[in-house]
Amino acid sequence: MDAKKGLLLLYQMLLIRRFEEKAAELYTKAKIRGFLHLYIGEEATAVGIMQALTDNDTVLSTYREHGHALARGIDPDVIMAEMYGKIEGCSRGRGGSMHLFDASKNFHGNNAVLSGNLSIAVGMALASKKQKKNNIICCFFSEEDITKCEFQEAQNLAALWKVPVLFVCENNLYAKGNAVRYSHTVAELEKKGIASSAVDGMNLIKVMQAANAAVEKIKSTGKPYLLICNTYRFRAYSMFDVELYRAKKKVEEWKRRDPIPQFEQFLLQQQWITESEIAGFESKIKTKIQKALDFAEESAREPLEQLTKFVYTEI
Repeated sequence: MDAKKGLLLLYQMLLIRRFEEKAAELYTKAKIRGFLHLYIGEEATAVGIMQALTDNDTVLSTYREHGHALARGIDPDVIMAEMYGKIEGCSRGRGGSMHLFDASKNFHGNNAVLSGNLSIAVGMALASKKQKKNNIICCFFSEEDITKCEFQEAQNLAALWKVPVLFVCENNLYAKGNAVRYSHTVAELEKKGIASSAVDGMNLIKVMQAANAAVEKIKSTGKPYLLICNTYRFRAYSMFDVELYRAKKKVEEWKRRDPIPQFEQFLLQQQWITESEIAGFESKIKTKIQKALDFAEESAREPLEQLTKFVYTEI
């Protein structure tokens, strides 16, 4: 890492955090509807993993995907428009918060079926292998998915077919509201992978090191790899969640491990940034998010006569 890269990574994490905070505010004003799953607290995982990938690699995400999309470089304007349900959104307003898509970024977003993206990732990797594309399919998922049969099937087939999948489990310990200790007999989830390791998902530098090592392993062997990122969401499962399953004191303890202040301190110690420059980042990001908000507000909704487009076809 050098100063230039360090500043870029901090900017990305701050952009995700402030974007998500604005999304929560807009949800309370009914500007964003449906489900909204926030990524606040997990920024180091998305940013750390994405820096290990190339533009040719493909990303599949989860329902908590705004952070992944922003880290992948998708324009905040079209993400916000999508969350507003506007036609200028990255999925023409049809996917909303949970189904962001951008082919130009090789970002395929979330699957509506829990764990469904695991099987899709293996299929995409098999296709890439046969087409000799020499790329990696990166599939994000949660610790809840590891309890599903699709996880074992995907791991088995990926290993059997020797396909290049980077399975990234964002273990935020609570799934929808059921703690890992109540849903897994083995809490060290990395033990459930064919080739795997675990990393502190709250530490950007450690995530980067682990992601780079995992990608190198996949490229050298052609085989899949499972990386468990032990992280923590500071907000509830979704905006509908009353969050009765964990103590507020515990959340506050985890907030002391916030990945953004951690990385800011690292940059300050390296003398790669100053407090005033951090404040400048915040100002720049505030302007960028306001621009995205204005874009979403001014964007059009899809005309009624087009609502059946992409849904029905005449035989």
